[in-house]
Amino acid sequence: MSEDDMNEHTMRAVTIREFGGPEVLTVEEVARPEPLPTEVLVRVHAAGVNPVDWKTREGQGMAGLQTFPLILGWDVSGVVEEVGFGVTTLAPGDEVYGMPWFPRAVGGYAEYVTAPARQWARKPATLDHVHAAAVPLAALTAWQIVVDTARVRAGQRVLITAAAGGVGHFAVQFARYLGAHVVATASAARHLWLKELGADEAIDYTTTRFEDAADDVDVVIDLVGDAHDRTSTRSLEVLRPGGLLVAVPAGVSPELARAAAAAGVHTTPYLVEPDGAALTTIARLIDAGDVAVEVQETFPLDQAGAAHVRGEAGRTRGKLVLTVTA
Repeated sequence: MSEDDMNEHTMRAVTIREFGGPEVLTVEEVARPEPLPTEVLVRVHAAGVNPVDWKTREGQGMAGLQTFPLILGWDVSGVVEEVGFGVTTLAPGDEVYGMPWFPRAVGGYAEYVTAPARQWARKPATLDHVHAAAVPLAALTAWQIVVDTARVRAGQRVLITAAAGGVGHFAVQFARYLGAHVVATASAARHLWLKELGADEAIDYTTTRFEDAADDVDVVIDLVGDAHDRTSTRSLEVLRPGGLLVAVPAGVSPELARAAAAAGVHTTPYLVEPDGAALTTIARLIDAGDVAVEVQETFPLDQAGAAHVRGEAGRTRGKLVLTVTA
């Protein structure tokens, strides 16, 4: 096979062949996927980096659903290269973004991915690919919690923990857009930024217990979990009777469910789903200037391990992104 044939049928991808630390992430030449009927082939320009990526790499997160060799990454922004039979909504050359297949692997840390056409949406026109790649998983998580699960409405009080992170900074903006009173927890250095995004109050979790500073809350969106200082359980203290705790990182344990029942409040776990229609709505909000996207740092594809190290260190403002194709 000639070098040209190799380039046409293969691609660069960051793969893992065993669970472990960042060192298991290696760049390899692998077979390029081909779109099935109803699918599109997307040339990846940028891929978002999320906590689920490094948790899965370690054998946690969505690890039980994957097989080796595994290409991580669910956030993608790129250009449609080819469409499969039956696709009528997209065409080659269209700029798209998405979080397809989740929680099954899509392989975003690669030069090409394939996925059903309707799990993609057209990229926000006002964003470059780097910022568009920062949106899908985090924004869909926030949107589906705020809009579909909690059904936040004007006048409600919403507490968001870890509000400066990827999901958090979108949740702040969506809740505020719907007219809620937003209380955000973050370090003091992030408070001004969060208020610019729409937070009405900001609590410095390094100096103040949020249950000492907030009360009568309708919805808590907990992005920290009980593994860190019993954050989900402590959240029950700030909820009004009948309020709702959405426990994201670890779900709802039997102990948390019992404590919530005793307190007269509701709890629910949550996991994001692919949603091209919601991404279309989110793109309109971004293009209208109602929602901002924060990217703290970018890394080239072959430095995916460094991106994981940076993400696992915590304290990320917004998102980390891999640049794949110029």
